[in-house]
Amino acid sequence: MSLNKTSDLQPISSYDLKLPRYMVFCVTISSLGFFCNGWVIGSANLPGKVTHACETGALQISSIFPDCLPMNEALWGFAVASFCIGGLMASLSGGHIQNRYGRKYVICYNSLGYIFGAVLISCATSTAMFIVGRIMCGYSCGLGSLAIPIYIGEISTIKARGTMGAFTQGMITIGILISSVTGLPLSTVPLWRVNYALVALPALLQLFTMHFCVESPRFLISKHQIEAARVNLQRLRSGASIEIEFYDMVEGQLGLETAMFVTRRSGSTDKLDFKDLTLVPQQQQQATETDTMNLIEIFRDPFIRSIAVIVIIVHMLQQLIGINAVMYYSTSMFEVVFPSGDMSKYMSIVTVALNFVSTVISILVIDQMGRRTLLLISITGATVFSLLLMVGYVYQVDALLIVSVLGYVCSFAVGMGPIPWILIAELTPVMASASVGAIATSLNWTMNFLVGQCFPVLFSKIQGYAFIIFCLFGFMYATFVYIWLPETKGKSFEDITTELKKRRL
Repeated sequence: MSLNKTSDLQPISSYDLKLPRYMVFCVTISSLGFFCNGWVIGSANLPGKVTHACETGALQISSIFPDCLPMNEALWGFAVASFCIGGLMASLSGGHIQNRYGRKYVICYNSLGYIFGAVLISCATSTAMFIVGRIMCGYSCGLGSLAIPIYIGEISTIKARGTMGAFTQGMITIGILISSVTGLPLSTVPLWRVNYALVALPALLQLFTMHFCVESPRFLISKHQIEAARVNLQRLRSGASIEIEFYDMVEGQLGLETAMFVTRRSGSTDKLDFKDLTLVPQQQQQATETDTMNLIEIFRDPFIRSIAVIVIIVHMLQQLIGINAVMYYSTSMFEVVFPSGDMSKYMSIVTVALNFVSTVISILVIDQMGRRTLLLISITGATVFSLLLMVGYVYQVDALLIVSVLGYVCSFAVGMGPIPWILIAELTPVMASASVGAIATSLNWTMNFLVGQCFPVLFSKIQGYAFIIFCLFGFMYATFVYIWLPETKGKSFEDITTELKKRRL
């Protein structure tokens, strides 16, 4: 956003900015990790049978690589879902890693998991190599799904925070879509290996370009690097006055007296750092010394604990409503309607395309409609379509089955897909965001893995009636959001924290 350079006009406040270019650049580059996440999710869908159902046996096209990696359906289900194990491992350790090294460098070097995992899978000569490669990719999925939403939430303007947060889900859907489209021609021997290897390309791009992005100003303030935080915020809000927003950031994390002191020193040519705060009287430094909270401390603090419970439940129910049962096995579902030919594969691509379109709609409306309203609409739609999906299976109504799968995916993508990730940064104070995010993300991945593993077994036992379980979780989800989740649209992190504290009084 450019400003009129006439001297009689004052720069606009950074609170009035929406999409400054450098901020959008940083959001886009960091979101490449979610593109890779989507690729890992979608890459096993179409070439799945070629990868493990060896029609010609374990023959070798060369002296190195076999045609495929023989696996029965149970082992293949574990291999597909094994990336969730890596995601869980990353989530459990991600909070500490973020707090120590910062958001930017975690996102940057997190790309290495995708690169090494892609190489290992594409060169796999055994099932074990394939699974280890999936786990390595999953580790990057988990660490990125924790670090990237927090980073984006902390650098985004208030007016665009929802849009920028939903952009990550858009990148996931693009990754799933492109991996599905490329997976169609690559579902052959030996090209299935290329399909798994391609995720290394966007990961390499992120590895190099993330160095041109700045560290989160809020994280720097939490580490008492005041001057660096000011410089980075000004770069992110180019051409605007940052004084009010910066004051609010410092006050929210380091206290009123510290914020006033920083404001007084802002006109000085001397560099300002936390050591300068020794000039503030000791009795006035009530909130100055802020340390990041670990996994145990967040449950000892009643206020942070109440926030953590909300974030954790929202993330667990996001998976328990059954989205990955649909996304992982959409091709198998469509084979019920289209038992011969490639039509089931084409319908899977249509499903992914609708997922992308619905996410774009979410990006466009989330800052107008609000998180809570959009989430309730999304949950209601997914719950209804889960019920219809059960009816379509049980009574063999092919048209209803197709409509229900497509409607379910659209409903999920428009709200439940992006919003839980946005809420980690919006609801949780900076000092606790990494730890709360680590727990929420680890449980998200755990539920993801359980659904991926249990759904095929459950479906084989009770067929379409399995979807009634997702209906019940959808009802629980909608009830919880309606009662407990506050609206965060158009509010600063500091205002959100103040409102949450008042609700507890």
